[in-house]
Amino acid sequence: MKRHIVRIALGLALMLLFVGHVAEIYNIGLITRLDNIIYDTRLALTMPGGVDPRVVILDIDERSLDKNALGRWPWRRDKISELLKKLFDEYGIAIAGFDVVFAEPDESSGLPVLDKLAKGRLKDVSQFQSALKELRPQLDYDGILAQTLKGRPVVLGYYFNSDESAVQSGAIPEPVLTKDAFQGRNIHFTSWQGYGGNLPEFQANAAGAGHFNPLVDADGVSRRVPMLAEFHGAYYEALSLAIVRVLAGSPKVEPGFASERFSSEDYSGLEWLKVGPVTIPVDDTVSALIPFRGKRGSFKYVSLADVYFDKVPKDELRGKIALIGTSAPGLLDLRSTPVGSVYPGVEIHANMITAMLDNDFKQKPPYMLGTEVILLLIGGTSLSLLVPLLSPLKSTLVSLLAIVLITGLNVMVWTEGGMVLPLASSLLMIAALFAFNMSWGYFVESRSKRQFTELFGQYVPPELVDQMAKDPERYSMEGKSEELTVLFSDIVGFTSISESLAPKDLSQFINDYLTSMSLVIRNNRGTLDKYIGDAIMAFWGAPVADPEHARQGVITAMAMQAELDKLRAQLLARGWPDIHIGVGVNTGNMSVGDMGSKLRKAYTVMGDAVNLGSRLEGLTRVYGVGVIVGPNTRQAVKDIVFRELDRVRVKGKHEPVEIFEPIGIDGQVDKKVMEEVDLWHKALKAYRAQNWDEAEAHLLNVQRMSPECSLYQLYFERIKQCRIAPPGPGWDGVTAFKTK
Repeated sequence: MKRHIVRIALGLALMLLFVGHVAEIYNIGLITRLDNIIYDTRLALTMPGGVDPRVVILDIDERSLDKNALGRWPWRRDKISELLKKLFDEYGIAIAGFDVVFAEPDESSGLPVLDKLAKGRLKDVSQFQSALKELRPQLDYDGILAQTLKGRPVVLGYYFNSDESAVQSGAIPEPVLTKDAFQGRNIHFTSWQGYGGNLPEFQANAAGAGHFNPLVDADGVSRRVPMLAEFHGAYYEALSLAIVRVLAGSPKVEPGFASERFSSEDYSGLEWLKVGPVTIPVDDTVSALIPFRGKRGSFKYVSLADVYFDKVPKDELRGKIALIGTSAPGLLDLRSTPVGSVYPGVEIHANMITAMLDNDFKQKPPYMLGTEVILLLIGGTSLSLLVPLLSPLKSTLVSLLAIVLITGLNVMVWTEGGMVLPLASSLLMIAALFAFNMSWGYFVESRSKRQFTELFGQYVPPELVDQMAKDPERYSMEGKSEELTVLFSDIVGFTSISESLAPKDLSQFINDYLTSMSLVIRNNRGTLDKYIGDAIMAFWGAPVADPEHARQGVITAMAMQAELDKLRAQLLARGWPDIHIGVGVNTGNMSVGDMGSKLRKAYTVMGDAVNLGSRLEGLTRVYGVGVIVGPNTRQAVKDIVFRELDRVRVKGKHEPVEIFEPIGIDGQVDKKVMEEVDLWHKALKAYRAQNWDEAEAHLLNVQRMSPECSLYQLYFERIKQCRIAPPGPGWDGVTAFKTK
């Protein structure tokens, strides 16, 4: 222990660095960003999905703004009044909430001009004065809307601002709580200097109003909504809360405090707000996390143009909570959220409302900060004391175990307790302590181990050298026979591509391609063997044994095709040719070791199974698929869906082999794709049984599902030839290839 005292002390100092961030003594931006990413990922993986039928969004969409519909925004207030009457009197909605502000008077009727004339030149014209008095109720569009609001459950929206030129315009409702409600408590409310409210006559006649100011985190993403916002010493509710309160009969907002014994000068104890039967957990800013049901479209959208022109069935809106907002880009109510970078703000309110109705919020109470500090202290101290005493392998296992435990606890707190416990600090602390100890160990390793690393690094991909150097006795450059998996890939039609590019562009083209594909192989722990022009050769299972080598090869092949889709867009944007690749994967016994001449050697694989892998890559062009794997690979991989393509006899081999195309991870493949694969296998079975009519019938059906698939056309042509020259009763269904 004594000889490790400096190492332990530095580990404890590293732990305190993370504790300082969590305790909010200072802020480390990387940790905050990673915590946001983890939160967004957890949210995306656990969202309930589906469409909630209780809330309908009445959309001021592009169609509504068309000149042949309601026209450009803002609409005349008499039109909005007519819409509200329809919604309540004909459609029977339960409540309406506006995610827009009526800040300016509607002068489109010309009434202000007529009033000016009535006080000026036409002051003494009795006929004009009489006509104006009679017409005023019809021309006072704001008055018409104010009367429509009166007595109906309509909740208006407004916004706060704190710009340098913050102004107070319009009217906002009475605060739901005064400063006395939180006297003597250290609560970090969001505070504002100005607001943009509705016209006073609208506010006076509405059933309520709430602000629509979600919090925007440092990365520009909205994850929380302040349930109470502070303005000039009083507290104002959010739009979603105002709507739920009106639905519940306008009960008071009651702050929920933890027991006094858990409160302190730094901890306010405010943990929830209670509104009638609804309990809303809040954080230290009195904000609630937005409980997204899913991506954009988790609530039914109805165009207001359809409502206005009576194109919506009456029962479709009966009894619904109607939110009137906009998805039109031109009206600028689109926000960045964890579930979409372009997300209508009105749908944020919808998510909040349904969560209040269900009492279903994720919560991050202020005391979670203390919980995180305690976890860091316990975990950091344990690792700082333990890891220096262990071997590199055991240190790795202990660190991984710590990550699994802290992640498991975090997931359990999220799923079972409904609470948000930040995870990034713990994970980064474990990773940092591990990296520090491994770095320390590296610099005190013996000279012989470093020499081994330098020697083997000439032949083996660097990403595996560190692992090998931990136990060098296990590894040798001598040739041996092992069951491995090999991968070959090649660009289709590379000759014509190379002829169409200038030498400089061709160099950049091939460099970008090889870099992207090599990174995919490296990220999947493959040994990158060599480049042969535009072709790539890689293998798995040596020099580091990998029982999952066949699966790694297949996953890598599919990942290369996915990465190619991203690369293709970049290449096309430069005006370079389109690109497609074929990938062949095969598993079998191969000779692996240091092979070559006295002048140059390479750690590589050879053998019949390697040759078959190369042949399979060439067959991708025949069958019109991106990836083909051999039978041994197919047999070794159980959790991937495959489509059998054919039974072939390649050049240089007498025995036929089945070839397969990987479709995707079992359980993640779309149902329609699975149906297509099953139907294809029926067609293939009928083809091999020489039931041409049945095979063609299945092919016709499967071709309708994927008309672009050239594989089906290939078999149509084969059946056509078989009808002309039947293969006979001894036919084994094997396709023989005479060339590579």
